[in-house]
Amino acid sequence: MTSQLEESSAPPTGRKSSTFGADLGASLVVFLVAVPLCVGIAAASGVPVELGILTGIIGGLVVGLMPGSSIQVSGPAAGLTVLVASAVHAHGLAMLGVIVLGAGVLQILLGLAKLGTWFRAISPAVVQGMLAGIGLVIILGQIYPVGGLEQPDTTAAKFTGLGELATSLVTTPAGQSGLALAAVALLIMVGWKKFVPAPVNLVPGALIAVVVTSAAAFAFDLPVEKVEVGSLLGAINIPTVAAFGEINLAVIGSMITFALIASAESLFSAAAVDRMHDSPKTQFNKELVAQGAGNSICGVFGALPMTAVIVRSATNVQAGAKTKASRVLHGVWLLLFVVALPGVLGFIPLAVLAALLLQAGWKLLELKSLVQLARENRSEAAIVAFTAVMILGTDLLVGTLAGLAVAVVKTAVEVSRLHVRAEHADEHVHVELGGNATFLRLPRLLEHLENLPSNKHVHLDLSTVRHLDRACHQAVENWIAEHRKNNGTVEVAMPAKAG
Repeated sequence: MTSQLEESSAPPTGRKSSTFGADLGASLVVFLVAVPLCVGIAAASGVPVELGILTGIIGGLVVGLMPGSSIQVSGPAAGLTVLVASAVHAHGLAMLGVIVLGAGVLQILLGLAKLGTWFRAISPAVVQGMLAGIGLVIILGQIYPVGGLEQPDTTAAKFTGLGELATSLVTTPAGQSGLALAAVALLIMVGWKKFVPAPVNLVPGALIAVVVTSAAAFAFDLPVEKVEVGSLLGAINIPTVAAFGEINLAVIGSMITFALIASAESLFSAAAVDRMHDSPKTQFNKELVAQGAGNSICGVFGALPMTAVIVRSATNVQAGAKTKASRVLHGVWLLLFVVALPGVLGFIPLAVLAALLLQAGWKLLELKSLVQLARENRSEAAIVAFTAVMILGTDLLVGTLAGLAVAVVKTAVEVSRLHVRAEHADEHVHVELGGNATFLRLPRLLEHLENLPSNKHVHLDLSTVRHLDRACHQAVENWIAEHRKNNGTVEVAMPAKAG
C-alpha cells in the first residue's frame, strides 16, 4: 500500500522531460525567427541593431519569467517602428531610454490599477485600422532601402520621392542589386511553407531568405549596404541625469503614446494567441505589468520598446511550446548569439531586412479580412480604412484617436435608434415612440411632432422608450406646452424613468 502511494505521488518525470524537449525545440525555432526581425526592426527604427536584439533578450529573460501569459513571446515589434523613428527624430537617441522607461512605468501602473481588461473594449475596427495604417507606413518607408536610398522623413516626401526611387531601382547598381535580393527574399518567405515539406519547413522561411540572399550578396560582391554591427555593451544607451532634466510635454506625450499603443498591441496579441493553444489563458492585468517591467528595463538600457509579438507568439505555439521555458530559452539563445557571433549580422544586406519588413507590413494590412468585412459591415470597414489613411497622412496617435472618435460616433448613432409609428383616426392621432431618444435623434423627433395636426387629440406614447435624454425630454415638454397653447389637446405616457 505504501509503495503504491509513494509511486502515485512521485512527480511525472517522463512528462516533464517531454515538456522540456518540446519547449527546447520551440525556443530554437522562435530564436531563428527573432534574430532577423530584431535586427530589421532596429534598422527601420533608425537605431543601432544591437538595441533590437537587446530588447529581444529582455523580452525573453524578463517578461518570459513573469506571470501573465505562458506562451506569447515579447520583443521589438514592427508596429512600433513608426513611433520609435519619430521619437528619435524629434528628441534624439539619448531620450529614447527615458521615453521607454516612462512608458514601462505607466504600463505597470495601468496593470496594477486593473485596467488591462479595458483594452479589450477598444473597437476591433480601430485596432485593425491601426495595424493597417502601421503596415502602410512600413511599406511606404521600407521600399526606399531596397533601392539603396535613405528613407524620407515625412509621408509627403515618401510619395514625392517615388520617382527617384523607381529610377534608382532600374538604373543604379545598388538599386538593381537591392531589388533582386529583396525579390528573392520575398519569394523564399512566401513559398517556403507552401512548397517545402515538413519537418524541414519548421525552419523559418525568413531565416532561409536571409541566409541565401546574404550568401549571394557576399559571393557576387554586390554593391549593397549591409548591417553595421558593433559591440552589444557599446550600444547600451543608459539615460543620463541630464536626459531626465529635458523631459517636457512632448516627451511625456511620447511616453503615453508608447504605453497605450504597446499595451494595446500586447493584449490584442494575447487574445489572439489564447485561441491557438490549450495552455492556461492570459491574465491581462498581470501581463500588462510584465510588459511594463520589460519596457522599464529596456528604458534603463536605452533599448527599443517591446510588445508581445503575434508572429513570434504564433510560431511558438506552432512549434509545440508547452510552458514559459520556450520563451525564456529563446532569450538565452539571443544573448549567446550576440555575444559569440555578432559579426555574422554584418553580412546581411539592408535591402533584405527591408524585404522582411515589407512582408510584415503586408500582413498587417489584412486585405482579405478587410474585403470580407466590407461585405458584411460597410461602416466597420469604413472605420478601418479611415483610421489607416489618417495614420498614413498624420501620425499614429492622431490617426488612432481620429478612428476612435469616428467609432464612438458610429456607435452612438446606431445605439440611439428611434422608432416612430403614427396611427391617424378621425378625431385623434396615436403616436408611439420606441428605442432610444437622444440628442442625436432630436431633429427627427421634432420633425414628427411638429407635423402632427393641431385639430386632433394627440396621444403621445413614450412608455416603451428605453432612454429619453434631457434634450429630448425638454423638447417633448416644450412641444406639449406649445400644442396646448394653440388649443390642442395632448395625452402623454412618459417612460418609467425619463433620463
